[in-house]
Amino acid sequence: MPVVLQPPPSVSVPPNRTDSMIRLIPSSEVIERVAMSDAIAAVATAHRRLAAGTAIAPAPSSMPVPGSDAQFLGMSAIDSVSGLASMKFLADIPSNRDRALPAQRSMIIVSSLHGTPLALIDGAAVTRIRTAAATAVATDALARPDARVLGLIGAGALAEGHVEALMLVRPISRVVVWSRTTERARSLAATLSDRGIPATTAASAREVVGQADIVCTLTPSREPVLEGAWLHPGHHVNAVGAPPRADHREVDSEAVRRSRVILDTRSAALAESGDVLIPLREGSIDESHLGPELGEVLVGAAPGRRDPEEITLFNSLGSGLQDLALAALLVSAHSAQPAQAGP
Repeated sequence: MPVVLQPPPSVSVPPNRTDSMIRLIPSSEVIERVAMSDAIAAVATAHRRLAAGTAIAPAPSSMPVPGSDAQFLGMSAIDSVSGLASMKFLADIPSNRDRALPAQRSMIIVSSLHGTPLALIDGAAVTRIRTAAATAVATDALARPDARVLGLIGAGALAEGHVEALMLVRPISRVVVWSRTTERARSLAATLSDRGIPATTAASAREVVGQADIVCTLTPSREPVLEGAWLHPGHHVNAVGAPPRADHREVDSEAVRRSRVILDTRSAALAESGDVLIPLREGSIDESHLGPELGEVLVGAAPGRRDPEEITLFNSLGSGLQDLALAALLVSAHSAQPAQAGP
């Protein structure tokens, strides 16, 4: 059964508080305190507020490191209903993989709208959970109600959370997974099977697409891992994994051309999504091909799936507002507790 989407609570912070005490929230606490169902509800509410104009999420600012493949991004957001503002400081460093380090690291600072600092949160778990939650919100709005087979292209850190989230919004009966690293795909399938979720591996990404009703691309690929020629009527695709870079994409131009494309935020997509910027540059599509933002669908300003045969594609970049949605849950959970000193 779909989750019941209830808005998260607002956070009450005295406007005359002037201390600089902030809460330090590690990823372990994020995992412990944030249930996926709550994350889905919070992210859906955030996108509704964005569409209603009571929240804002500017396109991220980007700072490339000279002479390096690294870039640092600032992902900001304000939610006037919860009374919070946030800034996520994200380091995207692909060469870190050669150093046995995460390619992405981040931290999120949260304040009241009076400027009172409230929390500094390790961004790793927040990012994984809110990304899966956003995929679930989009899938609930766009996938066919009878969609049952979930296909995963990529078996990394995002994969398990996506299975958990999507099972809350669709009656998933089977998961099929492919990864360039065969052992990783087999390990994920075994883990899911051990949890009572029927899961198998596929020999190729094309085979995943051929079997699935819902497809999630969860790779950091620079070149497409999903081709539009493989799609069939009724498919729903969540393009999730590509980093925020204009020359990286997971789906080819034909996939974008054949699909009705829903954006998490238009400003970010046109600034940093290779999935849409490359076909725009090629002339395969023009900007009129890009559909509404997810929040516009959720508030009824634009339709979701229009017919059973339509191919839909959610272009997921991630948003500072999604980070803020989960941060609000964490700050609210702490609101009655004494703060701890920052560093």
